This record gives sequence, C-alpha cells and structure tokens, in this order.
Amino acid sequence: MTWLRALKETARTGLTIERTRLEPLVALRGACGVAIVIGLILWLGSPPLAVASAFGAFASGIATFQRSWRPRPVLALAAAGGLAVSTFLGYVAAAHPLAFVILLGAWSLLAGMAWAVGPVSGLVATQMVAVMLVTVTLPASVLGAVHHAALIAFGGLVQAALIVLVPIRPWGAQRDALADAFAAEADFARRLREDPVAPFDPQPLMDARHAASMTPRQARRRPRQLRGYRALAERIRPVLASLADPVVGAPATGPERERVRDLLQAAGTVLDAVAHAIRWGKPVRLPAEAMAVLEVPASGPMLHGAARRSALRLMALLAEVVESADEPLETVAPAHPTPPPAASSGESTAAARPADQEADRPGEPTGGQPVAQVAPARHALLRPTVPRLVPLALRALRRELRWGSAVLRHAMRLAAVACAGYLLGSLLPLGHGYWAPMASVMVMRPDFEQTYARGVARFTGTLVGVALGGAVMALARPDEWVSAGLAVVCVGLMYLLMRTGFTVASACISAYVVFLLGIAGEGWSQTVQDRVGLTLLGGLLAMAAYALFPAWETPKLRDRLADWLQANGRYAVAVFTGHAHPLERRPRHVRDALLDARAARLAWEQSEARAQAEPVRHRGISRRSAGAAQTALSTMGRVTMLLEAHPPDRSAPASPAAEEFAAALRAALPDAADAVRARQPLDWTAVHAALDAWRTREGTDALPVRCAELLVDALDELAGALSRGPGGKNRARRRV
Repeated sequence: MTWLRALKETARTGLTIERTRLEPLVALRGACGVAIVIGLILWLGSPPLAVASAFGAFASGIATFQRSWRPRPVLALAAAGGLAVSTFLGYVAAAHPLAFVILLGAWSLLAGMAWAVGPVSGLVATQMVAVMLVTVTLPASVLGAVHHAALIAFGGLVQAALIVLVPIRPWGAQRDALADAFAAEADFARRLREDPVAPFDPQPLMDARHAASMTPRQARRRPRQLRGYRALAERIRPVLASLADPVVGAPATGPERERVRDLLQAAGTVLDAVAHAIRWGKPVRLPAEAMAVLEVPASGPMLHGAARRSALRLMALLAEVVESADEPLETVAPAHPTPPPAASSGESTAAARPADQEADRPGEPTGGQPVAQVAPARHALLRPTVPRLVPLALRALRRELRWGSAVLRHAMRLAAVACAGYLLGSLLPLGHGYWAPMASVMVMRPDFEQTYARGVARFTGTLVGVALGGAVMALARPDEWVSAGLAVVCVGLMYLLMRTGFTVASACISAYVVFLLGIAGEGWSQTVQDRVGLTLLGGLLAMAAYALFPAWETPKLRDRLADWLQANGRYAVAVFTGHAHPLERRPRHVRDALLDARAARLAWEQSEARAQAEPVRHRGISRRSAGAAQTALSTMGRVTMLLEAHPPDRSAPASPAAEEFAAALRAALPDAADAVRARQPLDWTAVHAALDAWRTREGTDALPVRCAELLVDALDELAGALSRGPGGKNRARRRV
C-alpha cells in the first residue's frame, strides 16, 4: 500500500463512528468516576492536585473499555495499581534527571514487552509510561510520591466502585460475543441459500470461545444463557455447510434444493432469535412462519442421503439451542395465520422434529418422534486468576526474547523514543515538554499499520481538539469549576467514541487536556501552541523509529501461509483418520486440530492485513498469489469441515484406503510447508497416488472419497497459486 493510500484509509477509519458500538450509559458512568475524583480533590485540595489525580480515574476508565473478558472492576483496580507504582517511581526519580532517564528507558522497555501478554496488558503498560512522564512536572519527594500515588490509586478505586454499585448490562461482553457467534451463523445460513459454497469467517466463534473462558468465581456466577450455547454453535456451522453443499448435500437444482433453501432460511430465523435472546437475556421467541417450515411435510419434496441426515441433525441442534436457554419458549403468531402442514400425531415442538423422512442411521430420530434433548455442557473453560497469571506472563515474555520478535523490537523502539522525546522536549523552549514522548508512547504499537494510523489520527485530532478547547477558553474564560465540568464532558465523549473513530476520540482527549490544565490556571494560548508542536514532534519520532528499526509483516507471509497449511493438514488428517478407524475415533483430537487451524488462519489474516498497509514491496509472494493461496486453504478447511459433519458409525468397518490417504497427507505436509517457505514447488504426488488407490477400492460415490477429491483439488490450487510460472498464474485465478 502506498503512503497516500494508507493516509486516505487512516482518515476514513479515524472519522468513522459505528453507532452499534456506542454505549452511552457505560460512558456516562466512566465520566462520573472522573468527575467524582476531580470534584473531591478540587474541593478538599488544590487545582494542581485535582489535575494530577484525574489521570488515575481517566486511565482506569480507559482500561475498563478494552476488549477483555475479565471483570471490569478487576481491570480498573489492576490499572490503578500499575499507575500508582509508576507514579511513585517517577516522583522519586524526577529530581535526578539521569536517574529518571534510565528509569524511563527501563520502564518503557517493560511496557513494550507487556504486549507479549496481550493487548490489554500492553495498553495499560503504555498508560503507566505516560503517567510517569507527567510526574516530572510536579514536586519530587518520597512523601509527595506516596501522596500522589495514593491519589492515582483512588481514581481506580472510584471507577471500580461505580462498576460494582451501578452495574450496566452485567456479563454484557460475554453475551455480545456469544450472540455475535449465533448472528454470524444466521447470516451464514442465509448466504448459503444463494451461494452453496459461501465462506464463513470463524472469528465470531473464536471470540465466543475466548469469552467463555472465565475464572472459577465467574463460572459459578454466570447466567444460565451462557452455559452450553457455544458448543452447540460450533456443531451447527458444519451441518449448515454440509446441507447446502451441492456435492455432499442436496443437488444444485430441483425440488430438493428449494427445500434446502427453505430450511436454511428458517434456520437463520431461529438463530437470529436465539442471538437476540442471549444478547438481552430474554426468552427465545420463534416466529410461527419459521416453525411451520421446520415441520415434517405431508407432501412435497423430500431430502435423501447425506442431505437428509444433515437436515435431521440441524433440526436436533436447533432444538437443543432453543431448549438450552432454560427460559420459556414464546411463539410469535404470524400476521396472517395459515394452517400448518399436517404432521404425525406424536410430534411436539417444531424445532425438535426431523425435517424430512426418518433417518437411516442408528441413533438418529425417526419421523413422528421428538428429537431427544441432549443436556448442554455445564463446564466452563477456566481462565487463570490474576496471581496465577504471573508465571504465564513470564513464560510469554521469555518466548518473545528473540531478535526476530515484533514485540521485542517494539519494546526497544518504545524505550529509545521515550528517552529521546523526553530529552528533546526538555531542551526545546516550550512548556510541557513531556507531551512529545507521551504522544510517541500513546501511538506506538508493535505493527506499522496501527502506529501509522494512530499517529496521523492523533495529530489531526490534537489540532481539532486544542483549537476547539482553546476557542472556548478564550471566549468564555471559565473558572476552575466550569473548566472541570467541560473536562468531564470531553472525557465522557471520549469514552463514548473511543471504540469507533480514533481521530474523533483524540480530539476529545486534546480538548479534555486543555480544560484540565485550565483548572490549574494554564494559559490556553500556550497550551495550544505547546500541545500541537510537541504532538507533531512525538509522532515524527514514532514514525522515524519504525523506519529505522522496522518489523515488517510482509516478509513473514510465507511463514504464516506454511503454518496455516500444516494446521489445516493436521485437521484433515484427524478427520480422515476417524473415517479410517471409526471405532477408535477421537473427537477431542479433531477439535484440538480445528482450533489450531483457526488460530493459524487468524495469524495469516492478521499478517496479510498488516502487510497490505505497509509501504514496502512484496517479498516472495504477490498480493494476487496470496489471495489465491488463501482461497485454496479456505477451501481445504471447508472440505474437511464437511466431512467432519458426517462422522461414520463406530460400528462401521475400518477403511485401509482412508488410512493410507491420511498417512500420505501426513507425510507430505512437512515437505510442503518447507517448500512454501523456501519458494519451491509443492509436490502432492504421493497424495494423488493414495487418492487413486482409494477410488479403485471404494469407487467415487462414497462421501469420504468425494471430500478427498475436493481436498486434493484445493492442494493443487495452492500449488498453482504459489507457482511462479505462467501455468501457476493461470491456476491461481481459479476458484474452487
């Protein structure tokens, strides 16, 4: 991506406000926390103390808005504790410039390494460096350090107390993540009606899994609607895909395809209703029209074979989803009631009935009988408590202590820029010299895309914010209490908009700083001049540091692609091995391989997105080849998922040909991954030979053989996409 294009994209995203992500009540609560701290200290203390203490409540409030699954009071307290320690150390060392620069460098290095633990830890650590920079402007003594550290911690305590006393949508983040997963599957079902091989982004399911990880205390207190749903959502996705697929499901045209389209539409309606119920903690309300579609038809098209089995399994899963809500089921009558199709006398809930004729596999429900309800899983994925997180964090830090680590490079850049910015700010004939390093610290991220975007957005927002704040201060000349009120309004707007347009949020922050300094009697004209000039200096330092010591994602694309290929291959091997030895099938092994494949796909997509934003030429793989390779590997994962949706009975005979195919694929994966990294052609000869032998033994009508053929086609597409010859270019344009 060129610099001009990156600038345009940054401006577009920085000014975009997503209304669906706004949380006015939560923003109001956070602003009230800042108002309480400023008001109390201004009443009981002095304006300079009120300005200094406001940072604790402000930064702790920012921590509670991050995408974390830990309780919000814990985030506020953890942020306040870290800020208090940083304040104390900064106050103690502020009187000795050399000692402070050394401390600042070491503290910034640790803050940069905190990104190894997670983005929330990295952001909180960044705030800790910022508050250390602010302390250099205040008197330094041990007693004063303790005093101001306590004020910073007090701000976090206020925010945590407000979250406990004024709960707003408890478990809202977990509910939203799970509801988003079901809403994504509802959208997937509707898209399958028009495109039977439509892709599905597993990110919502991954987010739901992260949200389901909780501490033992959370697991005991979680609502009923957050128990058991996620496992059902995981099982629904492959069934939807297998029902719609024209190869393993219903034919591409004809009456059966129309029946499948109706079932997919009804499934989308049910899943949307479930998503709404989870998001708002209400009973599931199913429209009568959808329930009528899910009844056994007395006449009309009937599904057969694998499509019928998929329909039966889909209806059973939808019944489990509705029943696992542990809430009364409400049926919404249609606007124009129509008599439902005739059904057998023994049927009960429409969502619990088979969609078509009786099943032809042992254990499947038969027509005229309700589907057996399976109790949803009650066990939670346990998340380590804060004390137990310490050894995990140390191990994460040790893993990043290598020269090629993007986190280590970010930490080194952060330390160098913080020290250089502090020294330059001190030498310039401007007040508030700490703004230059603080601007650098707040915009720097481990990747170029976010650093560049945040740097441009912060400078633009600073111009707008200080101009508006300065104009208000010049025209209205508010006193300290009015300035405090205006500062609280700005921080409330920042909390409201911080999850959307960063440019708009930066403008609110800059205006907040202008009004906050107005409490202490700072001249607005000097504030505007200093803030703009030093913010520009800090942004330039950040960009210069990344240019001199980069960590580009573009050269890593082939490594990410090779990792995804290996993970996809292990997933396919696990599924085909289950078909080769039905009695020894291990669903847990398949599940673990699927999670690894999703993680590898996410790593690829993140790297590919970052590489597109980098102003560097591709190294080893062009954008077109990367897109074709991504399509091939996505198809490979989709085909494996289709086969996973149709596991064999444990009583089925073993398949030596399937075992040979799985063994050939397993043996070819390491060499193929090495070839991707080394830019060598891929060789799938052994896999082709195993597939030919399988066809000879069992024919081409068996479902595993058809899936194996699709899988090998995807592997050939990958080889063509990565080939540098003319034939490779032509094959890279194909889509499975």
